[in-house]
Amino acid sequence: MTKRILIVDDEPNIVISLEFLMKKEGFEVAIANDGEDALAKVASFNPDLMLLDVMMPRKSGYEVCEALRSDPSRGGLLIVMLTAKGRDTEVAKGLALGADAYVTKPFSTKDLVAKVKEMLAL
Repeated sequence: MTKRILIVDDEPNIVISLEFLMKKEGFEVAIANDGEDALAKVASFNPDLMLLDVMMPRKSGYEVCEALRSDPSRGGLLIVMLTAKGRDTEVAKGLALGADAYVTKPFSTKDLVAKVKEMLAL
């Protein structure tokens, strides 16, 4: 069965490159451009993994992560936070809120694909 990835970012260039990359790897992809949209897409698309930007309009990545982690039906959803904020405090906050991994921008697309595949055990 094809794994589903939800890409959540408000920067079009990042969304375009991540979408291209993940589709090329054979994943089914959906896009959300802000935190509110992300929560709606999780409900309709039911992703296996979410690439979640931290700084976004209408709910930050932290708020989205916290909302999803407080929903017992979403326990299996893997969350990878993507952010330009790479300080230890931000990483610790993301992981404390329930993110499964934290990737700092700019990131190597090759490394990100490897991490996603590893997390989905492909």
